[in-house]
Amino acid sequence: MRSVSETTLDLKGLKCPLPVLKTRKALTRLSTGDRLTVLTTDPMAEIDIPHFCAENGHTLLAAERTETGHTFRLAKGG
Repeated sequence: MRSVSETTLDLKGLKCPLPVLKTRKALTRLSTGDRLTVLTTDPMAEIDIPHFCAENGHTLLAAERTETGHTFRLAKGG
C-alpha cells in the first residue's frame, strides 16, 4: 500500500491569483489522496483556495488564520 505524501507550499508574499495557480501546479505533481499544506499571506486566499478545491474535486481538510495569513490543508482529489 502506498503511503500518503505530505508537502508544504510556502506562498507567503504572493498576491492573487498566484497562490491558486501555484497550488494547482503543485497538486498536478501529487497522487490522489496526497496532502498539501499551503501557507499564504494574501487575504483573497481565504476565499480563493476553498473555492478552487470545491471546483476541482480536492478536499479542504482545514483552513485556519495565522498571525501572518492563512494555512490551508488539502487532500488531492481523484
